[in-house]
Amino acid sequence: MSSVDRKRITPGQKPSWLKVPLPQGQTTARLARTLRERGLHTVCEEARCPNMGECWDGGTATFMVLGDTCTRGCRFCAVKTHAQGNPVDPDEPAKVADAAAAMGLRYVVLTMVDRDDLADGGAGHVAATIRALKQQNPELLVEALVGDMNGGGGPDAQRERIATILAAGPDVYAHNVETVLRLTPRVRDQRCSYVGSLATLRTAKQLRPDVVTKSSLMLGLGESEREVEQAMDDLREHAVDVVTFGQYLRPTIRHLPVKEHVTPARFKALEHRAQGKGFLYVASGPLVRSSYKAAEYYIAGMLRQRRALAAAATATQNPSPETA
Repeated sequence: MSSVDRKRITPGQKPSWLKVPLPQGQTTARLARTLRERGLHTVCEEARCPNMGECWDGGTATFMVLGDTCTRGCRFCAVKTHAQGNPVDPDEPAKVADAAAAMGLRYVVLTMVDRDDLADGGAGHVAATIRALKQQNPELLVEALVGDMNGGGGPDAQRERIATILAAGPDVYAHNVETVLRLTPRVRDQRCSYVGSLATLRTAKQLRPDVVTKSSLMLGLGESEREVEQAMDDLREHAVDVVTFGQYLRPTIRHLPVKEHVTPARFKALEHRAQGKGFLYVASGPLVRSSYKAAEYYIAGMLRQRRALAAAATATQNPSPETA
């Protein structure tokens, strides 16, 4: 990566391409009120996503279930952390489904805080929420952006938890590797593993080959170009279909500092390189996040096309009496 493509930063400064207006307006206010009335959380708010207003206006949102407190303490993440999470709200699945309907959403990303304090890591609750969303609106597309499900019990328990979530029928199964192999111990909680995250994604594809798998990397933490290239290759080797790249932004001074601001041109070059590796879709840009409107629009179009083709095939095989 040449000096032209990289921009060394001064602490506290942000380049112009990272400056976006704060989410505001009647739509954002109305949707925020809908969430507060039901006691729900979105990662859009908890993680301080810069794209919140744009995505909410476009009919997508990311709900965060199992509370607002994570049992892991990754050094990049703004979500609260504690050894014990919040008590699980048994009514949360119904509340999320009701809120999605009230907000008029067409694509829901359902994410979670890690819950190593729960026997099943929260898999059953995530599955119940997916089922509630699908029962409320069978046409709704649901992306499950979940943890590694490796909170104890070994590979068999992890596989069972992933299977529980997949059995609920998510259209996309997403899990983020977050960063490159070398930086994982510094960036993520010590219980997280780069190799383990890749295995999680492969297991999901093995259990349900039709599900779209997705992952994400943050850039600007000190990774090299070669390391990013290797991460792309690793994801493809583990049958990941969609990848996103975005700029790491430091939430507070207690979190890891930004090492560099990667330019839009560099993100575009990474996008082209990833496309050449065979990903179904790549979203790459400074403000791209793991749940990102452009990627969701593409995935939604692809999944709806698949549904239409499947319905047409079924109709051909089983014609109605009127057409037989």
